[in-house]
Amino acid sequence: MSTTILGISSFYHDSAAALVRDGEIVAAAQEERFSRKKHDPRFPRHAINYCLEEAFIEADELDAIVFYDNPLLTWDRVVKNCVMAGEPAFEQFEKAAASILGIKLWVQDYARRTLGCLGRSGRVLFTDHHFAHAASAFYPSPFREAAILTLDGVGEWDTTAIGRGDDDGIELAQVIEYPHSLGLLYSAFTYFCGFKVNSGEYKLMGLAPYGRPVYERIIRDNLIDLKDDGSFRLNMEYFGYLDSFRMTNERFDALFGGPPRQPESRITRREMDLAMSVQAVLEDAVLRLARHARRESGAPNLVMAGGVALNCVANGKLLREGIFDHIWIQPASGDAGGALGAALMAAHGYFGSPRRMSPGGRDTLKGSYLGPAYSSAEVRAFLERHGYPYERIEDPDGRARTVAQALADGKVTGFLSGRMEFGPRALGARSIIGDPRSETMQSTMNLKIKYRESFRPFAPSCLAENAAEYFDLDVESPYMLLVAPVREERCIPFDREAFYNNEDMLQIINQARSDLPAITHVDFSARVQTVHPDDHPDYYRLIRAFREITGFGVIINTSFNVRGEPIVCSPADAYRCFMRTEMDLLVLEDCLLWKSNQPAFAEAGDWRKDYELD
Repeated sequence: MSTTILGISSFYHDSAAALVRDGEIVAAAQEERFSRKKHDPRFPRHAINYCLEEAFIEADELDAIVFYDNPLLTWDRVVKNCVMAGEPAFEQFEKAAASILGIKLWVQDYARRTLGCLGRSGRVLFTDHHFAHAASAFYPSPFREAAILTLDGVGEWDTTAIGRGDDDGIELAQVIEYPHSLGLLYSAFTYFCGFKVNSGEYKLMGLAPYGRPVYERIIRDNLIDLKDDGSFRLNMEYFGYLDSFRMTNERFDALFGGPPRQPESRITRREMDLAMSVQAVLEDAVLRLARHARRESGAPNLVMAGGVALNCVANGKLLREGIFDHIWIQPASGDAGGALGAALMAAHGYFGSPRRMSPGGRDTLKGSYLGPAYSSAEVRAFLERHGYPYERIEDPDGRARTVAQALADGKVTGFLSGRMEFGPRALGARSIIGDPRSETMQSTMNLKIKYRESFRPFAPSCLAENAAEYFDLDVESPYMLLVAPVREERCIPFDREAFYNNEDMLQIINQARSDLPAITHVDFSARVQTVHPDDHPDYYRLIRAFREITGFGVIINTSFNVRGEPIVCSPADAYRCFMRTEMDLLVLEDCLLWKSNQPAFAEAGDWRKDYELD
């Protein structure tokens, strides 16, 4: 008997919906891609509607609707936390009470109003937060058995969980509870360095290689007691999140020489060194937890999820340590992926759907291309309705050669092709792409295309079979979740001491560090995406054509958006972003649009008024 399940995450950040039929992942998408509000926490009505359309079903045909979190356990934590913290936490309690009592406890009513019914079961099912993370990581993975490690800020009470998955299902055997959290520790430094919590953590990770771990000992001596088995406790005397809306307090300020950096102000050597210091502590904690998970589970493989699992620098170090034979990380590791995990948990754990395994030994996530696609006919109808000039190249190889030549000529290109990615990374379906050989391309794309901080590195996409030519990486990395060293023979040495004494970040950024300077970070590393022809044939074809023209099977890949904007979803989103930036070429499926041919764009306006800076 066929079983169709809808998973939902919402009311915190990154709301999403996912649909699973008979254990197979049919569709998944974040609400932000449709609403155009980054990290949209609202009930994901647009994402739900898309999932139902992709599956060609109505809501009353759903066998179950599953929420990724247990609101009663979350309420239990909030109440006990506020009782412990006392009067200073009253304002925090009021806000949390309004959210949980006024919204989260009424998920079933939101679902009924949005869908018109609650499917065949007539009710919403609930799963625990870290079980949803665990399910999202284990069930799509290529492993019959695996240790499970989930790490995030907090879900209900838990912040860290270790378990095991096999043919009998999932078991979480050990947990660490709030307020002790690696995710919240990292977010505290994100906040202190002037970035936005729950979206700026990847900026902190990107900033770390500019610094030295000079504060690492201070962090270990004062903020975290880290044991050999990876268990830890935070010293709450230095943190503010128990009784206020600040991540840190005055004692934290005094420990690190003054108040937090103001957002958008100049980044100083202190922030660079703080970023590297907390990154070093996080990596050590992840490695200790992984070793403990290997000992406890006895499994040769590891799967990971939770927001901390998006720290691709730590993931790369974990891979190189060889603690496990293989690791697999859920690309939508944050709260959005909880929707998928909730659906998979119900499918396999509640309804008993058999687990699907790929015959080729790869995962079953379909490259994470689980969002909507737009046909050539839909694209052309949009362009012709608005009178936007375009060139159509139906031959896939001819189109790839044309775009690859534009990249080789220094043209920055917006690329929309196939189904949209699920998760925070653009993987070639909704990407801005460029030539990695240029010494100035990183700062150019950051400042003139993305309108974001100039220090932030770009990721390379390379042909899966050629990755070892460029990087010290001997496994696939389809989801851009592993940082690997650029091969030593490609690197250009420079004076490290002078580098650390130089606070002019633009001068540092524009200094060539390899023969692929635009994707080589200051520590000679890169956040690699390997592209397999089975996952995205058009994107693979483009990189292959670039290799034929230039001799390099690597291109720059960054998300198709400007700062503060969600990744584009539709051709209309893509065209608007294209016209608001200094991109040269836009590819919408088999239609090519050159900026020089486009009419004045009445909707251009100021994107900063539309999107809150992240």
